[in-house]
Amino acid sequence: MRAFLMAVAPSLAAHGVATFRMIAAPDGFAQRRDQDNLQLVYDASGQLQGVGELKQRRHVAMLFVDPACQRQGVGEALLAALVAQARTEVLTVSASLPSVGFYARHGFQCAGDVAESAGLVYQPMQRTLVAGSG
Repeated sequence: MRAFLMAVAPSLAAHGVATFRMIAAPDGFAQRRDQDNLQLVYDASGQLQGVGELKQRRHVAMLFVDPACQRQGVGEALLAALVAQARTEVLTVSASLPSVGFYARHGFQCAGDVAESAGLVYQPMQRTLVAGSG
């Protein structure tokens, strides 16, 4: 939540922040885990530093790094682990606008116009995976 509140929330209306709070709540994670979603955490010495989710092995979601741990390779490690578990030729992400540069640096390209859903503003992006790499 700290990463979202610092980087994304300031650009959203209250409705979008409320939507994200529901998605990021423990119940939200539990419901999605039961829907064939892979959820990973980056833990260093008992300190949760980041979280990432792969929906149905084809869509990156909820990739966030604690602000105190950013620019230390945590996001890259989580993304690499998610890519390794992907079971698709084209991996997608609905990137928050502040995260577009991160995904672009990791091989994702814009795949349509900026959109909004339930108050959350995002840039659709995708990355073609090489056979056997994810």
